[in-house]
Amino acid sequence: MSIITNKPQTTRHRIIGIVSKPESQIVFSDTPGIISDPAYKMQEAMNRFVASTFEDADLMLFVTDTLEKYEEDDPIITRLKRVKIPLFLLINKTDLSTPDQILKRIQWWNDKVDFKETIPIAAINAKNVDTVLKLIVDMLPEGPVYYPKDQLTDRNERFFISEIIREKILLFYHQEIPYSCEVMVTNFKHSKTNAGAPIVRIAATIFVARDSQKNILIGKGGSAIKKLGAAARKDMEAWLDSKVFLEMHVKVKNNWRDDDRMLKHFGY
Repeated sequence: MSIITNKPQTTRHRIIGIVSKPESQIVFSDTPGIISDPAYKMQEAMNRFVASTFEDADLMLFVTDTLEKYEEDDPIITRLKRVKIPLFLLINKTDLSTPDQILKRIQWWNDKVDFKETIPIAAINAKNVDTVLKLIVDMLPEGPVYYPKDQLTDRNERFFISEIIREKILLFYHQEIPYSCEVMVTNFKHSKTNAGAPIVRIAATIFVARDSQKNILIGKGGSAIKKLGAAARKDMEAWLDSKVFLEMHVKVKNNWRDDDRMLKHFGY
């Protein structure tokens, strides 16, 4: 459910994913990464999302891979050293790594942090994912079911639609543009075409911090935002299993990343 790009700060919110089985329920909490030197109030809010999971989790999975590099004094290492709950190290993307690379990463991390378990995985083809799920269930404390068995997340459709648009902004635009944008879905309606086929009509507003960013986002003759809309609509149709009519607008909200009222409006 979470969007994925190779750019930092792709995840901005804490997103809950729920895996229910007859004998168990796992509530995953996906958070932003820690920002060591936040430049905006928005980034401070993102750090608070991370801090909240350190406070209420029953166990923690630290996911990295053989390509990610960390300095010895990275804040995440300091945080992980303080974790009192069971802590697992997941080395992902093992399908792209040699056994020697995997072993070196495992040794590097276990020299720094006291992990209870270390599991090499390849999430793209589910290698060792069942092992991870079994370890989680074995380590979780017994307790009540927190969510209905058929619920998959705590977020609504509008949130995921806005995230799909933001993912495409991260992929199609460079430098500061993706980090200056916030997306809000203003209309979401299940409807029918004139021929009677189901269609979801969606309107979204992309907020930027400056006028110059608006021009770049739209592009010459609207070419850039048309490309963005086409890619976003394709993913929406796959996710909703329905035809989608998407309408997008761009608005300037000066310095919204430091505006308390706007941040609250955006869910920070």
